[in-house]
Amino acid sequence: MGGAVTKSETLQKEWVPETKLEAKIIEAVQRRASRGTTMKSFNSIVLKFPKIDDGLRNCKAIFQEFDEDSNGSIDHTELKNCIRKLEISFDEEEINDLFKACDINEDMGITFTEFIVLLCLVYLLKDDSSTLQKKWTMGMPKLEPTFETLVDTFVFLDENKDGYVSREEMVRAIDESGERSSGRIAMKRFEEMDWDKNGMVNFKEFLFAFTQWVGIDENEDEEDNNEKA
Repeated sequence: MGGAVTKSETLQKEWVPETKLEAKIIEAVQRRASRGTTMKSFNSIVLKFPKIDDGLRNCKAIFQEFDEDSNGSIDHTELKNCIRKLEISFDEEEINDLFKACDINEDMGITFTEFIVLLCLVYLLKDDSSTLQKKWTMGMPKLEPTFETLVDTFVFLDENKDGYVSREEMVRAIDESGERSSGRIAMKRFEEMDWDKNGMVNFKEFLFAFTQWVGIDENEDEEDNNEKA
């Protein structure tokens, strides 16, 4: 029985990235995974939720800076300006893929929650040159530890380090918590991550789910804008 291969595991082996951007994300996750993870259990991740929540809310000022017309979303042109200011070496195709990947509701604009995901993807994909590292740190001084925690969490869940989290990997990660209802919790968490219902969770899907887990709410952001108005 030990040699049996589940349907999900078979999908993992055959999975092919749909875009050049997705392939780069997988490569970046795998490079990061080669350094290991500091996460020891899913419970240790949950304990970090409040600190992660605070860190992600620090993205608000960055979002407002790049939302040049202050309409509550970042359009394609504003995203290109954002990438240029951060001095990230993305070509036109990669910028288009990044926009499409993060515009989850396909309204041709990146909202605050979507922008958090976008920034974390850019953090993962950023060049390792000292110049870019300095530029990133100057623009986003408090965000790097938060994004590193998110990457570290994904690396912990991605047990076989293939760049995706399977249902089995999620169940094993939460089963180790020792809670009686861990199986049910694992399935619920996995369903929240698996946006396209294909049985595999990539880093982008994980990030979108995580913003919900820690309590980042798009409606909350709209209320903030109304109060300022």
